[in-house]
Amino acid sequence: MKKIFATLAILGAVTFGLTSNVLAQQDEFSEESTTEQVVDEAAPAADAPAVAPAPAKVDAPAPAPQEEVSMFKALKIKFIEGGADFMSFVALCLIIGLALCIERIIYLSLSSTNSKKLLEGIESCLDENDVEGAMDLCRDTRGPIASIMYQGLSRIQEGSDVVEKTVVSYGGVQMGGLEKNITWISLCIALAPMLGFMGTVIGMIQAFDKIQQVGDISATVVAGGIKVALLTTVFGLIVAMILQLFLNFILTRIEALTTEMEDSSISLLDLVVKYNEKNK
Repeated sequence: MKKIFATLAILGAVTFGLTSNVLAQQDEFSEESTTEQVVDEAAPAADAPAVAPAPAKVDAPAPAPQEEVSMFKALKIKFIEGGADFMSFVALCLIIGLALCIERIIYLSLSSTNSKKLLEGIESCLDENDVEGAMDLCRDTRGPIASIMYQGLSRIQEGSDVVEKTVVSYGGVQMGGLEKNITWISLCIALAPMLGFMGTVIGMIQAFDKIQQVGDISATVVAGGIKVALLTTVFGLIVAMILQLFLNFILTRIEALTTEMEDSSISLLDLVVKYNEKNK
């Protein structure tokens, strides 16, 4: 054990001595290099020609960063540049058309019914000869399909032919409710580009009036009027495209509901025929 401690002590002393010598040599070398650098800087260069100091380089001013304009802001700027005469009418078509589209979408969403579950409930009630229960089930279910079935079940005692006529007649009434305000949406779609074209024509007429007043065809005279005139057409077409997308979605929903109404009506007639045969 003593030999181990003695060996470690000798190795520590040797290592510390080597480290001290290395550090001393590094300090001497750094002092010598510093002294030589000071002497070189102090000694005048006799042979070297005098060099004029280089002129300070002036940095060019950095270009100002351009502010990025969003698409909505750009459309807003162009809409204001188009003028309030015809742009206000185009905006009015957009507002009215969107309001009607939103109303139709909400109405059609509330008109959807789980027709399969409803028919199963009606079938179970008719199997128990509970016509009033089937009618109550239809009355408590929202949507045109439930209304058609209620009207059909109210005539179940009069025979299958009467039930069929009732379902067809009341189905037409419900179809009219589904297609309500579709004509007005189509009118807004047709009217928006028409107003835009009218603004373009009037703007072109004003541009030619300026040419006549100046007596010379100049781009600076005509460019402003033509730009404003074309903006009305652009926004009219944008409004028509937006409303057309909503109208196509609404028509698709109406078509799906119409198909479901027809299938449910056929299934209801089958249940009525089965019920009448059973109770003859």
